[in-house]
Amino acid sequence: MSAFALPALIQRFFTDRLCVQMEASRHTVAGYRDTFRLLLRYASARHGKPPVKLTIEDIDADLVGDFLVHTETARGNSARSRNTRLAAIRSFFRYVAMSDPTWLLHCQRILAMPNKRYVRRAVTFLDGEEIAALLAAPDRTTWTGGRDHALLLLAVQTGLRASELVGLRCGDVVLGTGAHIRCVGKGRKERATPLRRETAKLLAKWIGDNEENRPLFPSLRGEPLSRDALEHLVRKHSLTAARACPSIGTKRITPHTLRHSTAMDLLHNGVDQTVIALWLGHENVETTQIYIHADMRLKEKALARVAAPATPSSRFRPDDQLLAFLEGL
Repeated sequence: MSAFALPALIQRFFTDRLCVQMEASRHTVAGYRDTFRLLLRYASARHGKPPVKLTIEDIDADLVGDFLVHTETARGNSARSRNTRLAAIRSFFRYVAMSDPTWLLHCQRILAMPNKRYVRRAVTFLDGEEIAALLAAPDRTTWTGGRDHALLLLAVQTGLRASELVGLRCGDVVLGTGAHIRCVGKGRKERATPLRRETAKLLAKWIGDNEENRPLFPSLRGEPLSRDALEHLVRKHSLTAARACPSIGTKRITPHTLRHSTAMDLLHNGVDQTVIALWLGHENVETTQIYIHADMRLKEKALARVAAPATPSSRFRPDDQLLAFLEGL
């Protein structure tokens, strides 16, 4: 294979490997696309030639390492985002090694690059008072306020991901006995989440006579909300809610925070960890353990069951005049 085949390999990687063989979701394809768009621009500037003229040899382990540092320093990406971009690059070079074994050593050096370790911070979630303040923030006398209220209520009750929320159609809401909402989640897994009676009534009123294929939460132009629009409305109503509930102002509220709040609410009400994993659509039950680590109530209950050690509580008495002087200060 020619050393000048990088453009063709990238095209085949996206059209054949990702879309046909792996049947990757559009979110995965979009994430890989953004990574390679940034990588090719960086390599082009480094080597002084347009992306179409780059070769596989131009993109070596040193350049990839410098690119990852660039994403963190110049673009402000977190360590998790850096690792996600590295995963996309690794996937491509595995494909290169399979397509042309003559590049195997070159690819192995990139595949051997480690992920960057980072601090796993405790999840941010809202308590009952904060959720009530957030749900009361939208002006329900307006069309957008009614939409936002219905969206926020559904988000905190079901724990749907942002991509699942914006992708909902009116036909995905099943009303009546056993009311629930259907969605296709991460990994193309279908799941159904039950709805509370008040949530089902609100959604029935919101949907009205709309067609089943219409977006459940459309924009003013009737199109599905984008993820940016969803993040904007959550941020906007969080600022409004902070006036009534100041503790919200101390937290960074995103659509994923609402998902965390759902999980913590289920955990506080004694729902088993495996059920929470099914509710949220987690691939692995171990993913749900982050909520147990963040739940201070469970830790306090565990501490209350443990007896304090029987240690003497006598006061320290120094046996030296100098120490006695210092102790008396």
